[in-house]
Amino acid sequence: MNKSCDTEILSVGTELLLGHVTNTDARDLSELLSKIGVNVRYHTVVGDNPQRLAECVRIARQRADVIITTGGLGPTCDDLTKQILAESFGLKLVENAEERRGLYDSIHPERGFTGNNFSQALLPEGCTVFHNDWGTAPGCAFEKDGKIVVMMPGPPNECLPMFRRYAIPYLKKLSEEQIVSHSVRIFGIGESGVDDMFADEMNAMTNPTMAPYAKECDCLLQITAKAGSEAEAESMMAPVIARVKERLGEYVYGMDIECIEEAVLPLLKERGMTFAAAESCTGGDIARRITEIPGASAVFAGGCVTYTNEIKAKLLGIDPAMIEENGAVSFLVAKEMAERVRILTGADIGVGVTGLAGPDGDGVHEVGTVFVSMAVEGETFVRELHLGTKRTRSFIRRMAGNHVYDMMRRYLTGLKV
Repeated sequence: MNKSCDTEILSVGTELLLGHVTNTDARDLSELLSKIGVNVRYHTVVGDNPQRLAECVRIARQRADVIITTGGLGPTCDDLTKQILAESFGLKLVENAEERRGLYDSIHPERGFTGNNFSQALLPEGCTVFHNDWGTAPGCAFEKDGKIVVMMPGPPNECLPMFRRYAIPYLKKLSEEQIVSHSVRIFGIGESGVDDMFADEMNAMTNPTMAPYAKECDCLLQITAKAGSEAEAESMMAPVIARVKERLGEYVYGMDIECIEEAVLPLLKERGMTFAAAESCTGGDIARRITEIPGASAVFAGGCVTYTNEIKAKLLGIDPAMIEENGAVSFLVAKEMAERVRILTGADIGVGVTGLAGPDGDGVHEVGTVFVSMAVEGETFVRELHLGTKRTRSFIRRMAGNHVYDMMRRYLTGLKV
């Protein structure tokens, strides 16, 4: 397989069309495939209807070289993906004895095992089986008539880890060439700014290639190379990555990581430092984000959500008169929040956030006004942010958190905070 072949992700499930379930599978698989250089050209969603599903498969065969399906592999009568794909490619469904045994072992009679569960062990003849260690329905892959078909279960907590473990290596083995990709993570400059900076270079490149991608509150620059070996691809990318890092400078917060807090945690560990958070408009999101990363207990001392003025005074000891005079959304209150949570917890760094995530303002500041702060021994830094009056609450909260982590990153690496 030439990994530049066109790929279609076909997501099966009426619940997706009704909006009862968000189709995160297509998003997540597209991101994983982009990292190995597989071009996803189409996303299709179809309900649990055999005629419509068969028509979608017919269309996909005409325009895609690789068809990846998610959903419809379970034991119920509306799980039709295997049957329709097998019929479309002229394959029989045959029972896989190992998967049948595994189904009986994993679904004990006392948990309501019924005979239809065995239908999950019926798989297209000659396929490569992907055992499901996260659920019951196995996935599979086969090649027929010049097409590659990969079938994955729908639940994201099954689909994503199975795709990483089985489908990615399967697709890689189909080519003699190796495609390697790295993402340079960026905060402080947007996707359009990155594109403007590198547009001429990107347009002239063929191998390696570069492409900017916007995330919710930051962006990345994906650098990809194709070569006969992984080492050769890495060698081709090395000068490009070095050039990108040099030009972007302080905006680069990491390589091949998912979020800015993943960059901050090891920096704190290296220095044996801890931080604590006093949060208002972020509602505990700063604490949640760091504690989702394994090893956070070594760097996160704790925190508090001081949503009202009364709690800011009672828990943090901020003078109520000062809050009344300046307003909760202010430079001075943010400064006090960071300083006091640092002292109360004994952390090396204290951070604070207070602002207006909307939809209502406070009569003084516009929605999207946020003050973020960071206190260390002998010094406190405060940023005043204006994140936009039309932004969503989730955007304002996440962007405020990104600024908090960016302040710590800059402090810990010797950059201007």
